[in-house]
Amino acid sequence: MPKDPETITQATRIPRPEHSISRADISDGALKVLYALKKAGFEGYLVGGGVRDLLLGREPKDFDVVTDAEPEQVKRLFRSARLIGRRFRLAHVRFGPEIIEVATLRGTVEDSDDQDRVSVNGRIVRDNAYGTSIEEDVWRRDFSVNCLYYDIRDFSVLDFTGGMADLEAGILRIIGDPVRRYREDPVRMLRAVRFAAKLGFRLGDETAAAIPECASTLAEIPPARLYEEVLKMFLGGAAAQSFELLNHYDLFKYLFVESADLFSKDPLAPAAQLVLQAMNNTDQRIQEDKPVTPSFLFAALLWPAVQKDAIAHESRGLTSIQAIDAAGMDVLGRQISQVSVPRRFSLAAREIWSLQARLEQRRGKRAIQLLGRPRFRAAYDFLLLRAESGEDVAEMAEWWTKFQEMDDAGRRLALAGTGQRRRRRRGRRRQPQAQT
Repeated sequence: MPKDPETITQATRIPRPEHSISRADISDGALKVLYALKKAGFEGYLVGGGVRDLLLGREPKDFDVVTDAEPEQVKRLFRSARLIGRRFRLAHVRFGPEIIEVATLRGTVEDSDDQDRVSVNGRIVRDNAYGTSIEEDVWRRDFSVNCLYYDIRDFSVLDFTGGMADLEAGILRIIGDPVRRYREDPVRMLRAVRFAAKLGFRLGDETAAAIPECASTLAEIPPARLYEEVLKMFLGGAAAQSFELLNHYDLFKYLFVESADLFSKDPLAPAAQLVLQAMNNTDQRIQEDKPVTPSFLFAALLWPAVQKDAIAHESRGLTSIQAIDAAGMDVLGRQISQVSVPRRFSLAAREIWSLQARLEQRRGKRAIQLLGRPRFRAAYDFLLLRAESGEDVAEMAEWWTKFQEMDDAGRRLALAGTGQRRRRRRGRRRQPQAQT
């Protein structure tokens, strides 16, 4: 079991021969920051995901440093440093394309003189109270596996909370009382899901058990911050597993309530399968180092709600194109109260949806013109996704697949054939019913 930070007196120091971190695996920028802080007489430790990933034999995405130097002192040490953040005051030190995030040791909530630092329900709204020691900073970390400090002075790893044992056991465990920590920052529940999915870990029993009690506090988080968390969960290479864990812990509804309501009624419905397939495809593209776009992801996540609204609009006399356009605007308008979607991505998602109705019009110049639309490829991929998930659009998807592969003469023949079939359908006379 991890140690309770409130009773911490000293760390377990793991000497260099007993751990796998080598300076050769740490970026040049991070090493420069650590050595500069040391030379200036400050403490400096590599901490967080970088240390965790190095110990797991993974390549860190980035490196974070914690120090007893305050942000203004860090800025004076590094000409390329820029101070950012209001809720968390940090220094970003740039070395070419690399940015090293440098944070000052944090103090505990109880030690703060700022009475407005914590909201009525316990959520920390500002966190610029600096600590005086690494032992205080430990309490401010979230999970034990993220609370391992690499000390540049002797290349050892400091473990205050049993993080090394949790790494070896594959357990993600929150530091301290889970209910209290989730109420301090409800986003920690989403981070628990993200790290568990990314690392292939399971949540510790107490860490998981507190989620139902605290889940509703996610409604207090600004939509813009939840947007950032959604991107981290779904564009980090473990989207499918994150999606499944969000549903397992009943957290998905606090991000996409309308889609979640439809999933809960029929988890095997095509709409639910479409979202899961979109997550799998996103993970595969990231593994293959191919680009991914948030607009396609949001188009999939919100498609169930868009379909539902479009049916309602059609019942009031709108055409299929008008209905899906109206539904897209309505759904996005409601969605921003939970997770905000930047305009550049919402416009692209709306066009992907709108083109689904236009892809049904396979005749004349319209089909040729659709091929030239900037979002045609994304809309076509979305159509394939719908077909794969079980929607009744397989024939249409196959037609567009073949149509793209044809030369101009082949396309003219295909469009002529489509027109003839449509004329035959329109020309059929309805047979009179037998009199009884």
